[in-house]
Amino acid sequence: MNTIRLYLRSMGMLIRCQLEYPVSFFMQTLAQLVMEGGEMMAVILVIDRFGHLGQWEPGNLFFFFGTMSVCFYLTEMFGRGVTGNFPYLVRSGQLDTLLLRPRGLLTQVLCSAVDPRRITCVAVGVTALVLGSRMSSIAWTFPKALAMAESILMGCALILGLFLIEAVFVIFSVKSVELVNALTYGGRSACEYPVDIYPRPLRILFSIVAPFAMVMHVPCSWIMDRPLYGWPAWTAFVCPLSGALVLGIMVLVFYRAIRHYRSTGS
Repeated sequence: MNTIRLYLRSMGMLIRCQLEYPVSFFMQTLAQLVMEGGEMMAVILVIDRFGHLGQWEPGNLFFFFGTMSVCFYLTEMFGRGVTGNFPYLVRSGQLDTLLLRPRGLLTQVLCSAVDPRRITCVAVGVTALVLGSRMSSIAWTFPKALAMAESILMGCALILGLFLIEAVFVIFSVKSVELVNALTYGGRSACEYPVDIYPRPLRILFSIVAPFAMVMHVPCSWIMDRPLYGWPAWTAFVCPLSGALVLGIMVLVFYRAIRHYRSTGS
């Protein structure tokens, strides 16, 4: 409970700091809205050009897009310490001070940054989810709502775990490794659409290596009464747990990598 309280207080202070410059905050938030609005416009153009992708109707595509957007940008908003701030902590030598404090290192890293500008991206994702739900005529029940909540929670865990891969590389290389972005930002762009439209190598990549399909596509397809690959209903609740598995593994790898950390000497 103390850790949660510390995290919430840190987030509150960081948000208040950013709101000290309201004009700058508003302009940057507007830029984020334009960016994510452009992503959603791409989905609209695909629908306008092709009508549907495989078995997936326009409402289904909006639902997949919205789920990915909500998961990804919630993680970027509240996990900014890992997604964007950690390389700076290593290069500047500030990581040394975190190692001396009587708190868990990963907790302190998460408390070091927040990005409230992403709220507009989350809003676009929620809009796409509502639109996709209505267009797909989803009959919401408690199990479906539970599956949706689990998918979003485990999606955030998966994305944070993938960002920890970059943090591990930074410990050894000081600078971030752009190759990791193929799994994070590349995965976001690719998995805004259902995974079964891609060739087999990409399906394997996003089902096993970076299991976006397991965490998001399997439960979302079941919620829309179009089970992916015809899998049974129980998979909609079991497959998303792969997100927690990825995060758990990467937390262990992160702390093991920290043992090999050498100060930059700044």
